[in-house]
Amino acid sequence: MAISERKALVESPYVRSLLAGAVAGTTVDTSLYPLDTLKTRLQSSGGFFAAGGFRGVYAGIGSAFAGSAPGAALFFVTYDSVKRALSSRREQQHQQTLLGGTQPAIRGGGISETATHMIAASMGEVAACAVRVPTEVVKQRAQAKQFPSSLSAFQSILATRHTQGAGVMFRELYRGWSITIMREVPFTVIQFPLWEGLKRWAAAREGRAQATAVESAVLGAFSGAVAAAATTPLDVLKTRMMLARERQSVAGLVGKVWREEGAGAFLKGVGPRTMWISIGGAVFLGSYQWASNTLSGER
Repeated sequence: MAISERKALVESPYVRSLLAGAVAGTTVDTSLYPLDTLKTRLQSSGGFFAAGGFRGVYAGIGSAFAGSAPGAALFFVTYDSVKRALSSRREQQHQQTLLGGTQPAIRGGGISETATHMIAASMGEVAACAVRVPTEVVKQRAQAKQFPSSLSAFQSILATRHTQGAGVMFRELYRGWSITIMREVPFTVIQFPLWEGLKRWAAAREGRAQATAVESAVLGAFSGAVAAAATTPLDVLKTRMMLARERQSVAGLVGKVWREEGAGAFLKGVGPRTMWISIGGAVFLGSYQWASNTLSGER
């Protein structure tokens, strides 16, 4: 490939999002995997020690490694694409409003910047869940010691195709899809507008166009912690649904947990989850910013 072609490849915002997202996803999932395992075991209906306790905290890491890069890359490609499209439309509406001699009713000419980040992040999460949900199902079953490894958990699900049909196999792979979407969308609607707003503030304060990787990491940790604490009840339900031996509805699961364990069960694992996602937010968004800035020539 010619030098000019390599330069054009790096200059493409879509390629930057793809590569930076893959770097960020792989970095965070592999470096913080033990904390994720402990959180999953704390939320298991059988209890922490029955699910494995502190033993084998890297169980299931194979599935996490396989799904990290494509899941994060898909998220950021979708997120950045939607954000650019909405931002461009907002700017066009703003210019048309100014040419018409009137003041825009909403800052930005129709769709606010915060709403743009919320919409883009939500669509990014839905896209990423196409990869993330099967990965989570396999990973958490290995983490909770239902299977000795992520490979055996995956093979068990694939085996249902021969005994119960392809439909059952795909339903098992996407077990917890609805509750995962219900968890991820509120999480990202809190985290990303907060992160983007704080990044703009940090960059403007120093007179720069972009935040640095260190700034992005610190602000990513803070925004991730806020979002993680707020969405822990949804994360508990997602874990229980993915580990359940039989499929069940979200409403039925909520009622069962409430009756049998009380309201406190919905906050199980809030400490490890908040700590894990706070550190993860620093690693994930910091490494994303670093890769994105590097590929675009920013320092």
